[in-house]
Amino acid sequence: MPALLLTAICVGSMASSVQAGIGLGNQNAVGGVMIAPDGSVRAATPDEQKVMAQVVRNAIDAPTGDLAKATDFRVISLKKLQAKLKEADQAGKHLDAETAFLAGLQRIEYVIVDQENNDLLLAGPAEPWMVRADGNVVGTKSGGSVLRLDDLVTAFRSVESARNDGGIRCSIEPTAEGRLRLQNFLKNVTLRPGQNPAYLEAGMRQAFGPQQILLAGVPTDSRFARTLVAADFEMKRLGMGLAESPVAGLPSYLEIAKNQVQSRNSSPRWWMACDYEPIAHDEAGRVWKISGQGVKTLTEEDSFNQDGTVRGNGRKNALASKWADMMTAKYEELSIERPIFRDLRNVMDMSVVATLITQQQLDLKSQIDLGVLRGSESNVELASYEMPKSLEPQCSFIKGRSGWTVTASGGVNLNAFGVSDNLATDETLGKVAVAETAADRWWWDGK
Repeated sequence: MPALLLTAICVGSMASSVQAGIGLGNQNAVGGVMIAPDGSVRAATPDEQKVMAQVVRNAIDAPTGDLAKATDFRVISLKKLQAKLKEADQAGKHLDAETAFLAGLQRIEYVIVDQENNDLLLAGPAEPWMVRADGNVVGTKSGGSVLRLDDLVTAFRSVESARNDGGIRCSIEPTAEGRLRLQNFLKNVTLRPGQNPAYLEAGMRQAFGPQQILLAGVPTDSRFARTLVAADFEMKRLGMGLAESPVAGLPSYLEIAKNQVQSRNSSPRWWMACDYEPIAHDEAGRVWKISGQGVKTLTEEDSFNQDGTVRGNGRKNALASKWADMMTAKYEELSIERPIFRDLRNVMDMSVVATLITQQQLDLKSQIDLGVLRGSESNVELASYEMPKSLEPQCSFIKGRSGWTVTASGGVNLNAFGVSDNLATDETLGKVAVAETAADRWWWDGK
């Protein structure tokens, strides 16, 4: 029996073989960001978004029945979800939108050990889904991207690789050779009084050269990995003024730092990291609650060595910190306007959940075998996407009163182990009830 293949729902080239799945598969787009094997990464054009939206609408069914209602507490049975995946595999069926979108979940707020039924339950708010004009699938109430089954599977299968790699990380970095070329280029630059340095930017980018895409802790060919890269790319575009901010109160760093003193041998770096409250649990370790915004933006300065290599110096530029704090404060609003940022929070949520279950051995406590989700049973095969190893430089340059600042570095640091180890006891969680209300399906709505 062929493996069950999960595919992303996006526009682009058709997957070569789909035994079971939803959508047409795509090698280019995630969250409105186009990623091509040739190294080009860019925002989708309006025409591409229009085509994408039509492809997605044709590929998925609109939610009906209880799925068409928003709820603050939808419960998913991992035991029954795995059974459905096995059944679909054995029957050679395509997955429906209900399964691919995890019954419309917006967040996973609770992990519940159901020892009586040898089950693990995930619960959180859920909404009907809709296709935006740009092709993104979002909740009809909040406008936030829905959680995806393929990302949950990747999260479970990446726990051990993330442990070995010190977490899940993504960055788009200049090469040491590129930094040296840029330094040599700037040595020969003399601006006349009043001359606009913008005319130099094309030559500076050419000197900088292609930037490396670095990934750790997660398969590089997964949708999960593409989400990390696309979110990093979009953060850089906003920070460096290469894309207009879609929300009020979030100017680019270039706007903030204009005409300020700039150091000659350092540059601000920003990255997105986990932002969760301590995970609460009841005395018996039966109910676990995950809360917090999920994502924050951090910063420090990079210092450049003579050979072009870079090191973090631990210092924080006040203006760079201001921009990081502004992005963190605007993150929820930004994630509605730019769904890739909600996609990033979604994969962080799922990585935290998968890591918590593994670290606390909640599967053993409930005596459930998670072999389908973890991959020891080959019933679920994830779609594979070709990831470029480098891309054209995305960078901006500021000419300050004391030198040039080059803003080109950033990334994502997803340390789910740090989150899952930060625990707190909450006796009131023992009162959370999840009585099953739909014996014939793998999800239901609680009270």
